Formats: sequence, structure tokens, C-alpha cells
Amino acid sequence: MKYSIFSLARNAFSRHENWQRAWRSPEPKASYDAVVIGGGGHGLATAYYLAKEHGMTNVAVLEKGWLGGGNTGRNTTIVRSNYHLDANAHFYEFALKLWEGLSQDLNFNVMYSARGVLNLTHSPAEVDAAMRRGNAMRLNGIDAEWMSRDEVARWLPNLDCSPQARFPIHGGLLQPRGGTVRHDAVAWGYARAADARGVDIIQQCEVTGLRMQGGAVTGVETNRGFIAAPRVGLAVAGHSSQLAAMAGIRLPIESHALQAMVSEPVKPVLDTVVTSGAVHFYISQSDKGELVMGGDLDFCNSFAQRGNLPIVEHVVAACLTLFPDFGRLKLMRTWGGIMDMTLDGSPIIGTLPVKGLTMTGGWCYGGFKATPASGWLHAYTMATGAPHGLNAAFSLERFAQGALLDEKGAGPTAWAH
Repeated sequence: MKYSIFSLARNAFSRHENWQRAWRSPEPKASYDAVVIGGGGHGLATAYYLAKEHGMTNVAVLEKGWLGGGNTGRNTTIVRSNYHLDANAHFYEFALKLWEGLSQDLNFNVMYSARGVLNLTHSPAEVDAAMRRGNAMRLNGIDAEWMSRDEVARWLPNLDCSPQARFPIHGGLLQPRGGTVRHDAVAWGYARAADARGVDIIQQCEVTGLRMQGGAVTGVETNRGFIAAPRVGLAVAGHSSQLAAMAGIRLPIESHALQAMVSEPVKPVLDTVVTSGAVHFYISQSDKGELVMGGDLDFCNSFAQRGNLPIVEHVVAACLTLFPDFGRLKLMRTWGGIMDMTLDGSPIIGTLPVKGLTMTGGWCYGGFKATPASGWLHAYTMATGAPHGLNAAFSLERFAQGALLDEKGAGPTAWAH
């Protein structure tokens, strides 16, 4: 790594006054070969792969606030590839393979933890659906293991596996390679690596308009002046519809708040990610000891990065239903992110009806775990003007063609992200 233990100690004693910045804070140039709007994980990854994979270093990332201040810093850090449909399975497996090598690639520890993701089943019908999905995963070369009720009970002694449980445990589908990644480390790692390859990362630079001529994008209007660019990529999470509207494009997207919460920190009590589609609940334990929990959307349309009390009550009740022992813990804090929800629960990664304009968005519940694959494929599409085979199915046109990618309860909604 770049800093030795002696360097760390020296800077600590000097109160970090001489600490070298991890990335530059340049003034925006008048023009770039490509501009990426959004300084979260997806935007930073796009810029990094534009430089690394396509040799495009005259690139700017424009962020209206601070890096990772949107959904990248407001998720529950789960990564997995346990999908049923081929397009989703291959895409998310590509992402998971990138996660596995990302710390080495970026020379920055993103704290990937392959602790496993266990999807609980509570009825014979759910058992059949889980086994069907597990078989589809194995056919696609993705790891999947069925765990019986007794195996789940031995692994998770805090889980209520009794016959009297409100949601009786019938077993679970495990993806051992699934797990968690430290979300802020992802933003910092990509920012540092992109900057090292010459990418300009410009914070406090809000895009206020898109300039077009002859059906092609020519640049972006910002609060710091006009920036010319023949390629503009949107990577703005829950604000995709607002940015696309600047180009006269109406996306099939609604934005909703999705909130999560953590308990006070405790010693290790849960060494995997546990999810339940029937209960609409998921939980894991962070490296700091907090229990990280989440549930379903606040179903009113909103751009607010905060949640509402009924969802907090639902998540806490679900937690205590499955893990009664956790009732002695205190809830420490809650937060919300903005989900841009497509009609079929799958993302849009591709070109838009304006030449040179592309997007990665519409991630519903699953944006964080897609980060490296989203950036890699968005960069490919920006550089070449056409989709890669792995994101060809995620085009905007599929909604007009009826070629939807709906997991029908096996992925985007019933199985927590």
C-alpha cells in the first residue's frame, strides 16, 4: 500500500496537516472527451473504466455535492448474484467476480467479505421457488446451496426455528460467495484510482442543463459554467428521470425512498447476510458490530433522503419476529436513499435517444451490488457507442418492445438487496 505504518504514525502525530490528498480537486476544463454526471460508485467506476479499459483520460466526473453522498453512502452493502433470469444472472455474476478482485485492482481495500447470503423460505411453495432458482443459478455456473431447516438452525442459533414461529423456517437458499463490501471504501477506492489515471473529479458542480445540437449532446450546463463534451453519461441514481428530462426524455421510472437502520454495536452474533422475502426483511452485522437492517420501500413517490416511521416499525417488528433475542438492543440511527424504480425491476444501462447520451440507472433495490459491472459496461457503451453483450438486454427500448426482465418475485422485490 502507498502509506507505511511509519507514515501513518507520523501523520497522526502531526494531526494530518501534511497528509497527501487521495485525489485532486481541479477546476473544470472548458471541454472533455467525456463527462460522467454523478460522483457515486457508479459514476466513479464508469470514469475509472473509461480510463483503464479504453484509454480515455480526458474525462470529468461532476458531482453536485460530495463523493458518495447519495445512494453509495446510503445502502446496506450487500453483494450477490443469486438471480434466476439469464440476463440478470450473467450481469450480476460479472459484478461479483469484479468485487472479488476489486481491492487488488484499485490497490485499496474495499473490505469484500464473502460471508454468504441466505434467503429463508417459510412455506413449501417458497421451497420450490428457491430450489428452482438455485438450479437456474447452477446451470449458469453460479454457486448455490440448499440448506435444510436443521442446517439453518445449527448455523443461526438466534433465529427462531421453532414450530411455533410466526414464519416457520423450511430451509434456505445460500450463495456462499455473496456477502458485503464497505460502501464508502468503494467510492474512495474508485475516486483515488480514477484520479491516478488522469480523471478530473469535480465536486460541488451541479448540472443544470444539457446542451444539444442536431440530435446530439454537445455538453452540460453547470453552476460553474458550460462544459463541452461529445459523450455524457448519467449515473445519478434516484435522479435519473430529472436529468433525462433535461434532454426531453421521459424515462419509465418512479423514485421512492428506501430506508435502512442499524442497532447499537455488539460483539459478533451474525456471520452471514439473512434475508426473507415473505417478511420483507434483511439483516447483517457490520464490521463495527452494528446490526444493519432494511425492509421495503416507502411507497409514496419522493426525492427525500429520509424515511418514515411506519417502515421503521415494520423493520423492527420483522427483526424481532425472526430474531427474538435482538429485542434487547437499541436502535441507533436510520437513513434513506432514493430508489429509481423501473417497470420490470431491472436497470437501464445503455444509449438514450440523443446521440452521445448514455445512462446507468433504474436500479431499484439493487444498485450497490451492481457498481463495478455497471461502471465497466457503462464505460464500454460510452466509449463504443453501443452496448456490450452483458448489458444489451438492459436497453431503454425493451419497454417499447415488451422484452421485459421481470424476475417475478425471485429477485428485485421479494428477495432483499
